[in-house]
Amino acid sequence: MFGGQQPILVLSQNTKRESGRKVQLENIQAGKAIADVIRTCLGPQAMLKMLMDPMGGIVMTNDGNAILREITVQHPAAKSMIEIARTQDEEVGDGTTSVIVLAGEMLAAAEPFLQQQIHPTVIIRAYREALEDIVSHLQSDLSVQLDVKDKVKMAEVVKACVGTKFIGKWSDLAVKIALDAVETVTLNENGRLEVDIKRYAKVEKIPGGAIEESCVLKGVMINKDVTHPKMRRLIENPRIVLLDCSLEYKKGESQTNVEIIGEQDFTRMLQIEEEFVQRICADIIAVKPDLVFTEKGVSDLAQHYLLKAGITAIRRLRKTDNLRIARACGATIVNRTEELTEKDVGTGAGLFEVKKIGDEYFTFVTQCKEPKACTILLRGASKDILNETERNLQDALHVARNLVLEPRLVAGGGAVEMAASQLLTRKQVKGPYTAVAHALEIIPRTLAQNCGANTIRALTALRAKHASHTGDSVCAWGIDGESGEIVDMNVKNIWEPLAVKLQTYKTAVETAILLLRIDDIVSGSKKRGGNEPTNPAAMAQGQE
Repeated sequence: MFGGQQPILVLSQNTKRESGRKVQLENIQAGKAIADVIRTCLGPQAMLKMLMDPMGGIVMTNDGNAILREITVQHPAAKSMIEIARTQDEEVGDGTTSVIVLAGEMLAAAEPFLQQQIHPTVIIRAYREALEDIVSHLQSDLSVQLDVKDKVKMAEVVKACVGTKFIGKWSDLAVKIALDAVETVTLNENGRLEVDIKRYAKVEKIPGGAIEESCVLKGVMINKDVTHPKMRRLIENPRIVLLDCSLEYKKGESQTNVEIIGEQDFTRMLQIEEEFVQRICADIIAVKPDLVFTEKGVSDLAQHYLLKAGITAIRRLRKTDNLRIARACGATIVNRTEELTEKDVGTGAGLFEVKKIGDEYFTFVTQCKEPKACTILLRGASKDILNETERNLQDALHVARNLVLEPRLVAGGGAVEMAASQLLTRKQVKGPYTAVAHALEIIPRTLAQNCGANTIRALTALRAKHASHTGDSVCAWGIDGESGEIVDMNVKNIWEPLAVKLQTYKTAVETAILLLRIDDIVSGSKKRGGNEPTNPAAMAQGQE
């Protein structure tokens, strides 16, 4: 194809190319820089970061994912570090700070080997082997089984998660909310377990009041008022109909022309419209509901007919809210009023009421018999506090969900990292394999650092505890994040879900491997004049 000659990569003068060791060491520096930003956000004594977005808004948080979402970085390796925090958040909902700190340390552990001219693939192979060993140990001898019916133990695990967050002060309340919400939305049909907290556990934030007033409703709350002031605002044991169609005359989709000859034709046309609305309302009234929710509009005429029949109507509901109400009261969402039957009516709710909280009206459908959806009502002094509380609560909800789906636990407070580190060290494999063991120690070290303890003394004592441990039980000695002392996690009752830890290690090591694999960064930037660079291949990595 090239006449026996090698193809030559032609780079234009405005295309930068860096390769080899320099790039790998730069990537490591970028990863370490991101980890350093997040490091102080780990553990119960974590500091908060205050971030300003370009619009002038502020975010105060110690959630790893929330911080990195707001940070703008140029370096491509740093961008992939930020991406892993998002992956961790979407997958298991917790451990976003740990995963960044650990990934940064894994990269730092590889640095001396690269400087000794050891090939990256050798390091990668050792990292892979270490990860496989960690995962197999975690799934067998480093984790313990949890009984999901044991509410006290479940509460302890969620409390350990919440303890490192802003809502740690109200941990009992947060734990109760998380466990109640997850228990409500857990659906077990024919052996298939589904816990969809994103869709069916909605968090509603209302500024004002105190955080202590937050609760989980046995039903659903929506930010709506009744359509007509005379409609009832308090109904006990309501019969609920949910619609996905508008209660008004159908307009023409596009331009519609109507030819009228006599004046009676115009009157007849209006009459047909009224009859149409009346027929829709008659269909609804036939099933004798007390309450009608629709995702579309309700015309004045329809309001009049429904009011005469003593029916309360609420319009322009979100699709998600409609689905939640359906799950809570057992109703079926109907698309055409002609198809309404008795079995579509929801009778599971015990109370419907409209309340005014602050400046706005809220509709409550509560006291449901068997709700499979719920609303978490959050109160707080300001929007910033509410946003941070919601972020923390989402972590707690995810932890509770992970426990229901995979009920296995590992010791918290850096104990499991230290135990895994000891197991890897005992294999006595020299080189990068042992570096992973040392990198794992960053978690207990950072916990000790963040509460102002003597890091070297604490780590040495902890290492000695794990090295001298004998017996079949899991060695659960770790760092108490509050005081920096070495404590037995069995006594302190700090446990974490296995799913979170597994995801943390897998993501951290895989990211380190990915960044070590890179040996070339080619970045092309467009010329000011609008001409394209001479070689499109050089644009492989566009510069933002």
